[in-house]
Amino acid sequence: MNIPSSILTMLAGIALTLVSIWYGQNHGLMPVEASQDAVLIDGLFNTMMTIGTAIFLLVEGILIICLIRFRRPVGDETDGPPIEGNIPLEIVWTAIPVVIVLVLGIYSFDVYSNMGGFDPNAAEDPGVVQVAMLPDGDGALTPLMEGHSHPMGHHHVALGIGASPETVGKPADLTVNVLGLQYAWIFTYPDFNITSGELHIPVGKDVRLILKAQDVIHAFWLPEFRLKQDVMPGSLQSELRFTPKRVGEYPIICAELCGPYHGAMASKLYVHTQEDYDTWLQSQVASRPDGTQTIAASSDQEDPNAAYLAPFADQLGVNGHLLEQLRPQPTAALVAPAMSSAGMH
Repeated sequence: MNIPSSILTMLAGIALTLVSIWYGQNHGLMPVEASQDAVLIDGLFNTMMTIGTAIFLLVEGILIICLIRFRRPVGDETDGPPIEGNIPLEIVWTAIPVVIVLVLGIYSFDVYSNMGGFDPNAAEDPGVVQVAMLPDGDGALTPLMEGHSHPMGHHHVALGIGASPETVGKPADLTVNVLGLQYAWIFTYPDFNITSGELHIPVGKDVRLILKAQDVIHAFWLPEFRLKQDVMPGSLQSELRFTPKRVGEYPIICAELCGPYHGAMASKLYVHTQEDYDTWLQSQVASRPDGTQTIAASSDQEDPNAAYLAPFADQLGVNGHLLEQLRPQPTAALVAPAMSSAGMH
């Protein structure tokens, strides 16, 4: 029985559509979703994978059909018919990519806007950023990050992701200052006067990261949270605002080439339950005798960042006290002085 070519074309189109949709939703290429915004990025990625799979199967399928159906018969030495061009066909295969690019462009803009990337107030921070103070060699206190005053106003493009129209002007549940330097990430909790080489946050809370670089451009990348933000030196500071939804341990990676040791510029993000986060605040800190600064103990036995930075401390402008926060701290002297000075309960 001969099946009409139109029916075969329709069946092939249905099969192509179903396969593309299934693979676009089940490719398994993305890491686990760990934030509420991750579903927006994954939706865009899945759409691109669906379209890409359909195009790949269509193009490769046509090539295979042409190779089989229109192959030169054995003994045929003649040339094929001369073809000058096909205007309708050229219009079709030009219009289809244009429509696809426009649709994906609008979709991606909508996702970026919903995540706060184009919100005019996303990078606004009235007043002065409070920062933790570290002791220098003479015992005087120096700021870990320079405070920066932001006048009330508007930017055309926000420096960071996070302040959606629903969150503009609302304080976050937790604010952490992030300093990137060759080759480490330093996290300061201004509300508790804690400095750490790791980032600890509670699940389900609105988290705001204020990012700044000390030396060169870095990029703060959280793959499981679908967040990546350039961190700029100088007076510019970026912002990330997100809500973690999954308890666990996640990598923090520098995604911008920042020097010869760039590949090892990494840290850890720990998402805790509220109870575990409170326990970390209360028990995983070591305090100076006068209680003016708390330095969080690292969960790792040995941090290669501290070992690498030590010989180059003078050239990098890093003092010994800053390096100490990247090493395991003794747990014998814990939080009694720090808790009273930071106002933790």
